[in-house]
Amino acid sequence: MLILAMAIASVFVLLSRWQFSSSSETAPPAPTTTETVRPLTDVLDPLSPLYATGADQMVSFDGAFVPGARMLVQDRLLDGDEGLWVVEGFAVEDPTGDDGTTADAAQALIPVVLGWVPSVEDAATVPEQTGASTVVGRLLPPEAPELARPVEGQLPTLSTAALSNIWDQPVYAAFVVASEVTRDGAPVSFAAGLEEVVVGPQPQETPVNWLNIFYAIEWVVFAGFAFFLWWRLVADDHRRSLEDAADAEEARRTADEPRTAAQVAAPSGPRLTSSTTSSSTTSSSTTSSSTTSSGTTTRTPGPGGTPAPGPPDTESGTFP
Repeated sequence: MLILAMAIASVFVLLSRWQFSSSSETAPPAPTTTETVRPLTDVLDPLSPLYATGADQMVSFDGAFVPGARMLVQDRLLDGDEGLWVVEGFAVEDPTGDDGTTADAAQALIPVVLGWVPSVEDAATVPEQTGASTVVGRLLPPEAPELARPVEGQLPTLSTAALSNIWDQPVYAAFVVASEVTRDGAPVSFAAGLEEVVVGPQPQETPVNWLNIFYAIEWVVFAGFAFFLWWRLVADDHRRSLEDAADAEEARRTADEPRTAAQVAAPSGPRLTSSTTSSSTTSSSTTSSSTTSSGTTTRTPGPGGTPAPGPPDTESGTFP
């Protein structure tokens, strides 16, 4: 039983160690790495997930803005004011394949955040971006989809899955907050009428997942409980053995008590035999018969010659 408890506790300790190791998430890349502009296609492939090593990276890419692919993202804050993000779809040029043909993912779109507006009416006054351009910005992971009342041209979160359904085209699993847009080498005032959205590099401290730490502590408690269960089983078995021994001792004492009581109740002096009793009875009968026949009461002398006490003499009327 102890070996089984140790095996179970060992498994729980290994699970606790795994949870502890998972509680420390990977630290973000250093700013010296993320602030160096790299080609988007070197950091993220179309239709591939964005990992922590690629997030927050400054990237550049060529392509063209897609007409009619503007969306507004709700509930965005800027300096404490609530507004919307203006997002447009951008078709990224993909490197050609080995045979000189364009890959299928060349038409994949990536959402580009151009700026912030306080209201839908303000967004309507901002013209859409069109034509071939080069975009430089920070690559960020997508947001999770959220259920909300549908609003034409708006989304509750910047979910690339939702945008893929709306645009009906493959979408990168990330979005870019634009910091610079050029067309034919000349800067484009893409943020005219918009407030610029600034996203700095992530903090460098290693984040801690407290949920994993709580799970790790929980596994340690389970390991302790395995040993407690073993101790409880051993203690119960030992207590039962003591109770059985006490019951056996009590049964032995109970069996010895009747014999001892019989010995205590037996007389300690000499016993009268049947012959002695018969002789005494015969002597008494003889004396009585003799007295009756003579009409005189005769008493056997007592100690010292005095008559033995007895009933009064009915014939003489005198007492001794």
